Amino acid sequence: MTKLFGSKYERDQKEILPVVEQIKAVTPELEELSNDELRARTLKLKATIQEAVKSEQTKIDELKQRAETEKLSIDEREAIYDEVDKIEDEITEKLNGVLDDILPEAFAIVKDTARRFKENETIEVTATDFDRELAAVKDFVEIKGEKAIYYNSWQAGGTEIVWDMVHYDVQLFGGVVLHQGKIAEMATGEGKTLVATLPVFLNALTGRGVHLVTVNDYLAKRDSEWMGPIYQFHGLSVDCIDKHQPNSEERRKAYKADVTYGTNNEFGFDYLRDNMAISPKDLVQRTHNYAIVDEVDSVLIDDARTPLIISGPVPDKGADELFMEFRPKVEKLFEAQRALVTKILAEAKQKLKSDDPKVQDEGSLLLLRAYKGLPKNKPLIKFLSEQGVKPAC
Repeated sequence: MTKLFGSKYERDQKEILPVVEQIKAVTPELEELSNDELRARTLKLKATIQEAVKSEQTKIDELKQRAETEKLSIDEREAIYDEVDKIEDEITEKLNGVLDDILPEAFAIVKDTARRFKENETIEVTATDFDRELAAVKDFVEIKGEKAIYYNSWQAGGTEIVWDMVHYDVQLFGGVVLHQGKIAEMATGEGKTLVATLPVFLNALTGRGVHLVTVNDYLAKRDSEWMGPIYQFHGLSVDCIDKHQPNSEERRKAYKADVTYGTNNEFGFDYLRDNMAISPKDLVQRTHNYAIVDEVDSVLIDDARTPLIISGPVPDKGADELFMEFRPKVEKLFEAQRALVTKILAEAKQKLKSDDPKVQDEGSLLLLRAYKGLPKNKPLIKFLSEQGVKPAC
């Protein structure tokens, strides 16, 4: 069978290698572009994506505005949001096709960006507002007049690094595999971290967010700083949730970044906290779009054996304080209830002694009310146990 149809690896290779050749075919063209022209190609890809789903996004905006501004019943509002969900599914389907179409050029842009950082100590481009904001917080970007200077060295995980990597064919191959939602098995040293830059960049162009899940906070912080400039050079924001406190505005902002790094536990706990949120403003995550899981066998098999449990210290006498606060109110309510039932029971006894059947019926109804009001009332139980009372009722 293997001789006839080939192995699984050979079939996958036959399917993906043509895509790798397409990427390599685009690369020489990009190498001839200036730095500004290369960044312009990224903006062009973004525009292509937005144009492809423009009509669907307009429909969603109109439906949401109608749901928020018009006075609608719950059923009508639910029908609107059901329609929004259907359109979102259509957008996802359409985006998948568009991303597959632009994949060769997007991957080639990332590869050529890596080459430029490797071959040049500085890269000069026309400064944008994003460049200026980045220069205020990052030391690898400097603004000189109308120009932004990107340096090829920066801090990553507490160490000064000089960028010296360019994607090989095997890494382009791995990037295609990851974009397709499959598992790419690569040995240590084959550049898994660099491979991830390709599908992350491609899927971040949609503006819907990309999560890169790692196994510990050091890798999350280091990789966000190490690979970050490759994305930021093209105007994509990068952040790491492990740098910020849970439920903080900074973490909420990190989730709004185009590329968000973090550990599997923090992503999981944020998801659990969001499911317990009372108000939409308390949510930190946005709609899930695309994620890459590093060390996927460890995260989805080994770590998954231990469920995520949200727990914390209970304040001293927390439950006792609530009990002592509500106990007097409950006792007062119970006493009022018992007094009312005692009064109803006494009245019921008087009416049941009457010879008038109509009055007896009223007594039986009062007795039922007493039973519903306090079934475990001792005088009531004793009265009901007397001979002839229950049949009479």
